[in-house]
Amino acid sequence: MAIEYRWAEGHYDRLPDMAADLVRRQVSVIVANTPANLAAKKATDTIPIVFTTASDPVQIGLVPNLGRPVGNVTGITQLNVEIGPKRLELARELMPAATTVAFLVNPSDPSRAETLTEDAKAAATPLGLRLHVLRAVTDTEIKAAFAGFADLKAGVLVIGADALFNGKSQLLAELALRYAVPAIYQYNEFATAGGLMSYGGSIKESYRWAGIYTGRVLKGAKPADLPVQQSTKVELIVNLKTAKTLGVTVPLSLLGRADQIIE
Repeated sequence: MAIEYRWAEGHYDRLPDMAADLVRRQVSVIVANTPANLAAKKATDTIPIVFTTASDPVQIGLVPNLGRPVGNVTGITQLNVEIGPKRLELARELMPAATTVAFLVNPSDPSRAETLTEDAKAAATPLGLRLHVLRAVTDTEIKAAFAGFADLKAGVLVIGADALFNGKSQLLAELALRYAVPAIYQYNEFATAGGLMSYGGSIKESYRWAGIYTGRVLKGAKPADLPVQQSTKVELIVNLKTAKTLGVTVPLSLLGRADQIIE
Protein backbone atom coordinates (compact mmCIF):
# COMPACT_ATOMS: atom_id res chain seq x y z
CA MET A 1 0.00 0.00 0.00
CA ALA A 2 1.27 3.48 -0.90
CA ILE A 3 0.13 6.66 0.84
CA GLU A 4 -0.12 9.91 -1.15
CA TYR A 5 0.18 12.54 1.59
CA ARG A 6 -0.96 16.13 1.12
CA TRP A 7 -0.80 19.00 3.62
CA ALA A 8 -2.05 22.54 2.92
CA GLU A 9 0.06 24.02 5.76
CA GLY A 10 -2.97 25.99 6.97
CA HIS A 11 -3.67 27.45 3.51
CA TYR A 12 -7.18 26.13 3.00
CA ASP A 13 -7.43 27.71 -0.46
CA ARG A 14 -5.01 25.02 -1.67
CA LEU A 15 -7.32 22.16 -0.72
CA PRO A 16 -9.50 22.02 -3.89
CA ASP A 17 -6.42 21.63 -6.13
CA MET A 18 -4.93 19.02 -3.80
CA ALA A 19 -8.17 17.02 -3.81
CA ALA A 20 -8.42 17.26 -7.59
CA ASP A 21 -4.84 16.00 -7.91
CA LEU A 22 -5.61 12.93 -5.78
CA VAL A 23 -8.68 12.23 -7.91
CA ARG A 24 -6.55 12.44 -11.09
CA ARG A 25 -4.16 9.93 -9.54
CA GLN A 26 -7.16 7.60 -9.05
CA VAL A 27 -6.33 6.77 -5.45
CA SER A 28 -8.34 3.97 -3.84
CA VAL A 29 -9.61 6.05 -0.91
CA ILE A 30 -9.22 9.60 0.39
CA VAL A 31 -8.87 10.18 4.15
CA ALA A 32 -9.27 13.77 5.30
CA ASN A 33 -10.10 16.05 8.22
CA THR A 34 -12.30 19.17 7.98
CA PRO A 35 -12.23 21.21 5.76
CA ALA A 36 -10.15 18.97 3.47
CA ASN A 37 -12.93 16.37 3.52
CA LEU A 38 -15.40 18.92 2.11
CA ALA A 39 -12.95 19.71 -0.69
CA ALA A 40 -12.59 15.99 -1.40
CA LYS A 41 -16.36 15.51 -1.54
CA LYS A 42 -16.66 18.29 -4.11
CA ALA A 43 -13.86 16.74 -6.16
CA THR A 44 -15.34 13.23 -6.51
CA ASP A 45 -18.55 11.29 -6.04
CA THR A 46 -16.99 7.92 -6.89
CA ILE A 47 -13.72 7.55 -4.94
CA PRO A 48 -14.47 6.49 -1.33
CA ILE A 49 -13.86 9.20 1.29
CA VAL A 50 -13.29 8.54 5.00
CA PHE A 51 -13.51 11.72 7.03
CA THR A 52 -12.72 12.81 10.55
CA THR A 53 -14.37 15.95 11.84
CA ALA A 54 -15.04 17.85 15.04
CA SER A 55 -18.24 19.25 13.49
CA ASP A 56 -21.66 17.74 12.92
CA PRO A 57 -21.11 15.95 9.55
CA VAL A 58 -24.80 16.29 8.64
CA GLN A 59 -24.87 20.01 9.37
CA ILE A 60 -21.77 20.79 7.30
CA GLY A 61 -22.97 18.63 4.40
CA LEU A 62 -20.67 15.62 4.46
CA VAL A 63 -23.46 13.05 4.82
CA PRO A 64 -27.28 13.25 4.90
CA ASN A 65 -27.59 10.80 7.79
CA LEU A 66 -25.24 9.30 10.37
CA GLY A 67 -26.74 5.81 10.30
CA ARG A 68 -27.09 5.68 6.53
CA PRO A 69 -24.41 7.93 5.04
CA VAL A 70 -25.26 7.15 1.37
CA GLY A 71 -22.90 7.75 -1.54
CA ASN A 72 -19.11 7.57 -1.31
CA VAL A 73 -18.56 9.28 2.06
CA THR A 74 -18.42 8.03 5.65
CA GLY A 75 -16.23 8.61 8.66
CA ILE A 76 -15.86 9.58 12.30
CA THR A 77 -17.06 12.60 14.25
CA GLN A 78 -15.74 13.85 17.59
CA LEU A 79 -18.48 16.49 17.97
CA ASN A 80 -15.92 18.88 19.45
CA VAL A 81 -17.61 21.89 17.89
CA GLU A 82 -20.84 20.97 19.65
CA ILE A 83 -19.15 20.87 23.06
CA GLY A 84 -17.35 24.15 22.37
CA PRO A 85 -19.74 26.15 24.60
CA LYS A 86 -18.84 23.82 27.47
CA ARG A 87 -15.25 25.05 27.23
CA LEU A 88 -16.58 28.54 27.84
CA GLU A 89 -18.39 27.31 30.95
CA LEU A 90 -15.20 25.64 32.18
CA ALA A 91 -13.26 28.84 31.51
CA ARG A 92 -15.80 30.74 33.62
CA GLU A 93 -15.48 28.18 36.39
CA LEU A 94 -11.69 28.38 36.20
CA MET A 95 -11.62 32.18 36.35
CA PRO A 96 -14.84 33.18 38.17
CA ALA A 97 -13.81 36.83 38.45
CA ALA A 98 -13.44 37.20 34.68
CA THR A 99 -15.94 39.40 32.86
CA THR A 100 -14.30 39.20 29.42
CA VAL A 101 -13.16 36.11 27.54
CA ALA A 102 -10.94 36.13 24.45
CA PHE A 103 -11.92 33.65 21.73
CA LEU A 104 -9.43 32.63 19.03
CA VAL A 105 -10.71 31.44 15.62
CA ASN A 106 -9.24 30.70 12.20
CA PRO A 107 -10.81 33.05 9.61
CA SER A 108 -9.53 31.02 6.64
CA ASP A 109 -12.44 28.63 7.29
CA PRO A 110 -15.22 31.28 7.43
CA SER A 111 -18.14 28.89 7.87
CA ARG A 112 -16.64 27.14 10.87
CA ALA A 113 -15.32 30.39 12.36
CA GLU A 114 -18.80 31.91 12.15
CA THR A 115 -20.45 28.84 13.71
CA LEU A 116 -17.93 28.72 16.53
CA THR A 117 -18.27 32.45 17.20
CA GLU A 118 -22.06 32.44 17.24
CA ASP A 119 -22.16 29.41 19.55
CA ALA A 120 -19.61 31.04 21.86
CA LYS A 121 -21.58 34.30 21.98
CA ALA A 122 -24.77 32.41 22.78
CA ALA A 123 -22.99 30.60 25.62
CA ALA A 124 -21.28 33.75 26.92
CA THR A 125 -24.44 35.82 27.43
CA PRO A 126 -26.10 33.73 30.17
CA LEU A 127 -22.71 33.46 31.89
CA GLY A 128 -22.47 37.24 32.04
CA LEU A 129 -19.35 37.26 29.88
CA ARG A 130 -18.27 39.61 27.12
CA LEU A 131 -16.63 37.83 24.20
CA HIS A 132 -13.67 39.38 22.39
CA VAL A 133 -13.03 37.49 19.14
CA LEU A 134 -9.43 37.16 17.91
CA ARG A 135 -8.64 35.97 14.38
CA ALA A 136 -5.35 34.41 13.34
CA VAL A 137 -4.00 32.12 10.64
CA THR A 138 -0.24 32.51 10.42
CA ASP A 139 2.26 31.98 13.23
CA THR A 140 2.91 35.72 13.22
CA GLU A 141 -0.79 36.48 13.67
CA ILE A 142 -1.12 33.88 16.42
CA LYS A 143 1.89 35.34 18.25
CA ALA A 144 0.39 38.83 17.93
CA ALA A 145 -2.91 37.59 19.38
CA PHE A 146 -1.17 36.24 22.47
CA ALA A 147 1.07 39.29 22.79
CA GLY A 148 -1.99 41.55 22.81
CA PHE A 149 -3.97 39.44 25.28
CA ALA A 150 -3.09 41.60 28.29
CA ASP A 151 -4.46 44.72 26.57
CA LEU A 152 -7.88 43.09 26.26
CA LYS A 153 -8.30 42.82 30.03
CA ALA A 154 -9.64 39.31 29.41
CA GLY A 155 -9.48 36.71 32.14
CA VAL A 156 -9.03 33.66 29.95
CA LEU A 157 -8.52 32.59 26.33
CA VAL A 158 -10.69 29.92 24.70
CA ILE A 159 -9.22 28.51 21.48
CA GLY A 160 -11.81 27.54 18.86
CA ALA A 161 -11.70 24.01 17.48
CA ASP A 162 -9.85 24.02 14.16
CA ALA A 163 -7.52 21.69 12.26
CA LEU A 164 -5.03 24.54 11.83
CA PHE A 165 -4.68 24.93 15.59
CA ASN A 166 -4.45 21.17 16.13
CA GLY A 167 -1.07 21.16 14.46
CA LYS A 168 0.09 24.12 16.51
CA SER A 169 -0.61 22.78 20.02
CA GLN A 170 3.05 23.12 21.00
CA LEU A 171 3.22 26.71 19.74
CA LEU A 172 -0.07 27.66 21.40
CA ALA A 173 1.07 26.21 24.72
CA GLU A 174 4.46 27.92 24.53
CA LEU A 175 2.84 31.29 23.78
CA ALA A 176 0.33 30.84 26.60
CA LEU A 177 3.21 30.37 29.03
CA ARG A 178 5.34 33.15 27.57
CA TYR A 179 2.55 35.73 27.80
CA ALA A 180 0.96 34.30 30.96
CA VAL A 181 -2.35 33.52 29.26
CA PRO A 182 -4.76 31.11 30.99
CA ALA A 183 -6.03 29.15 28.00
CA ILE A 184 -8.24 26.16 27.21
CA TYR A 185 -8.31 24.11 24.00
CA GLN A 186 -9.96 20.91 22.81
CA TYR A 187 -7.19 18.29 22.73
CA ASN A 188 -4.98 16.85 25.46
CA GLU A 189 -1.93 17.56 23.29
CA PHE A 190 -2.38 21.22 24.24
CA ALA A 191 -2.40 20.59 27.99
CA THR A 192 0.45 18.10 27.87
CA ALA A 193 2.49 20.62 25.86
CA GLY A 194 2.06 23.17 28.66
CA GLY A 195 -1.38 24.67 28.11
CA LEU A 196 -3.47 25.22 31.23
CA MET A 197 -6.48 23.08 30.37
CA SER A 198 -8.01 20.97 27.61
CA TYR A 199 -11.52 19.61 27.18
CA GLY A 200 -12.64 17.60 24.20
CA GLY A 201 -12.68 14.33 22.36
CA SER A 202 -9.70 12.12 21.68
CA ILE A 203 -8.14 12.86 18.30
CA LYS A 204 -6.16 9.61 18.56
CA GLU A 205 -9.34 7.59 18.98
CA SER A 206 -10.99 9.23 15.98
CA TYR A 207 -7.95 8.64 13.78
CA ARG A 208 -7.79 5.03 14.93
CA TRP A 209 -11.39 4.58 13.82
CA ALA A 210 -10.59 6.33 10.53
CA GLY A 211 -7.81 3.81 10.00
CA ILE A 212 -10.16 0.91 10.71
CA TYR A 213 -12.74 2.25 8.24
CA THR A 214 -10.07 2.89 5.62
CA GLY A 215 -8.92 -0.71 5.97
CA ARG A 216 -12.48 -1.94 5.48
CA VAL A 217 -12.90 0.18 2.36
CA LEU A 218 -9.63 -1.12 0.91
CA LYS A 219 -10.93 -4.65 1.49
CA GLY A 220 -14.08 -3.88 -0.51
CA ALA A 221 -16.59 -2.33 1.90
CA LYS A 222 -18.74 0.50 0.55
CA PRO A 223 -18.85 3.78 2.51
CA ALA A 224 -22.65 3.78 2.29
CA ASP A 225 -22.67 0.54 4.31
CA LEU A 226 -20.45 1.97 7.08
CA PRO A 227 -22.43 4.16 9.54
CA VAL A 228 -20.70 7.30 10.73
CA GLN A 229 -18.98 6.52 14.03
CA GLN A 230 -19.29 8.99 16.89
CA SER A 231 -16.27 9.17 19.16
CA THR A 232 -17.89 9.69 22.56
CA LYS A 233 -14.74 9.82 24.67
CA VAL A 234 -14.40 13.31 26.19
CA GLU A 235 -11.54 14.23 28.51
CA LEU A 236 -10.87 17.12 30.87
CA ILE A 237 -7.17 17.63 31.53
CA VAL A 238 -5.72 20.22 33.87
CA ASN A 239 -2.04 21.16 33.96
CA LEU A 240 -1.40 22.13 37.60
CA LYS A 241 2.26 22.85 36.84
CA THR A 242 1.16 25.54 34.39
CA ALA A 243 -1.47 26.81 36.82
CA LYS A 244 1.21 27.38 39.46
CA THR A 245 3.43 29.15 36.92
CA LEU A 246 0.56 31.45 35.95
CA GLY A 247 -0.53 31.99 39.55
CA VAL A 248 -3.96 30.48 38.86
CA THR A 249 -5.79 28.57 41.58
CA VAL A 250 -7.78 25.77 39.99
CA PRO A 251 -11.08 25.20 41.83
CA LEU A 252 -11.49 21.83 43.54
CA SER A 253 -14.72 21.39 41.58
CA LEU A 254 -12.67 21.26 38.38
CA LEU A 255 -9.90 19.11 39.77
CA GLY A 256 -12.47 16.61 41.04
CA ARG A 257 -13.89 16.17 37.53
CA ALA A 258 -10.56 16.06 35.70
CA ASP A 259 -9.68 12.85 33.87
CA GLN A 260 -6.01 13.73 34.18
CA ILE A 261 -4.05 16.18 36.30
CA ILE A 262 -0.54 17.10 35.19
CA GLU A 263 1.70 18.02 38.13
